[in-house]
Amino acid sequence: MAAAIAYEPPSITRAWDAFLAHIPTILLIWVVTILIAAIGFVASLALTVLGVGLANSGGGSAEAAGGLAAMLGHLVQLPFTILSNLVGVLFVAVPAMHYVSGETIGPEAAFRALMLRPSRYLLAGALFSLVAAVGLVLCILPGIAVTLVMPVYVNKVFLTDLPITEAFSSSFQAVYGSPQGRRFAAIELAAWLLVLVVALCTCGLATLVAVPVATFYIQNAAYHRGVLS
Repeated sequence: MAAAIAYEPPSITRAWDAFLAHIPTILLIWVVTILIAAIGFVASLALTVLGVGLANSGGGSAEAAGGLAAMLGHLVQLPFTILSNLVGVLFVAVPAMHYVSGETIGPEAAFRALMLRPSRYLLAGALFSLVAAVGLVLCILPGIAVTLVMPVYVNKVFLTDLPITEAFSSSFQAVYGSPQGRRFAAIELAAWLLVLVVALCTCGLATLVAVPVATFYIQNAAYHRGVLS
């Protein structure tokens, strides 16, 4: 059972208040994700530039070394992207932990939870990304349907001991297996469309606030609609 506040009707005001209480945590998550992504970009750019320089220096061996450096420039960014996405999951996990405990989740508690089972979260993310990618490639709508399961899936992966595949299947059933679940999916879609509009109107700056506010709202809506219990 989650805390009593989780089952109250969701509202922008409630989500905003929850966001304000978690500003230190949200800010640190933003800083860490951006920093990791930036380090990966710089490392990739440096190797790519080195590769171009070597290739232009002439000679067969130089061209081969340049091509290898350029290829490594693309590959070196991959672990940084994975790590950045892992930390970014906390944008969803922190609201989930907040509504389960009824307490404000500080930065230390958030990152402690992340480091408790990192391999589980990486595998869960890989499974979700694979299924979502297949859905988007085969037909866009199934991919969107899968992405709308993410808040429930992250909740179950972080806060339960369910096997990853069972957490995914049960999350999908919770969202699309009942009228209340489908209403929740519609609410979530509307929330993210609103975030998109706000982001476009502010050249992306408002996403720093709009994204975390939306995640608090969506987690509250999931509990209020009975998608999570």
